[in-house]
Amino acid sequence: MKKSLEDHAARFDEKAGEYDESNSDEYRACANLVVEHAAPGEDDVVLDLGTGTGAIALALAPDADRVVGRDISEGMMEEAERKADEEGLENLEFDYGTFREPEYDGPVDVVTSNFAMHHLSDDEKREAIDVIAALEPRKFVLGDVMFFGEPDSDAPFYSPEVDDPATVGALADAFTDAGFSLTAVERVHDQVGVLVAERSPTAADADADADAEGEVGDPGDDPAADA
Repeated sequence: MKKSLEDHAARFDEKAGEYDESNSDEYRACANLVVEHAAPGEDDVVLDLGTGTGAIALALAPDADRVVGRDISEGMMEEAERKADEEGLENLEFDYGTFREPEYDGPVDVVTSNFAMHHLSDDEKREAIDVIAALEPRKFVLGDVMFFGEPDSDAPFYSPEVDDPATVGALADAFTDAGFSLTAVERVHDQVGVLVAERSPTAADADADADAEGEVGDPGDDPAADA
């Protein structure tokens, strides 16, 4: 991370009131794709990391059971809470948290993030993905600045002094190493995209499924078996 958390928080606090109006077309395209791929069910809990002013969290809240937003900027989250109140959404919770310390240990089905993880170094991104994997979501949808090829140094989409994007390959490796399978890659721009990673079933999941199938198929529970 090129700046401290405090520096990043202060920078976003300052721009919170005008952040939504300043977003690029690529940002909005990413946000739409993240929402589309997240597709939570009515019983799902969504964890939105780097939630900002709540673009993803508010869009997913009507379809989810609960949405938990985490960010380092109090100003940005105040905007998110204001918008949630205006829209009458009551199943959202916003509080301080980072990618590597999300300050959340409850159940989570879907993790989302849009235009936030690129502030971390590649090693920090790996740590963050490992932390997220430990929460055992079934899906992680990441929209972000990322390199599909060699970045154009004369026309970077990002700000080198504050941003540190990874290549798509580096992100894919980090997801795979953390037990996810990459199931979709959406290219919005040479330097912007959306990745969908789904968690591979663990041995514990397989055992639980086998036990469930055994219970369903147990002839002792079938009246016809006693006939």
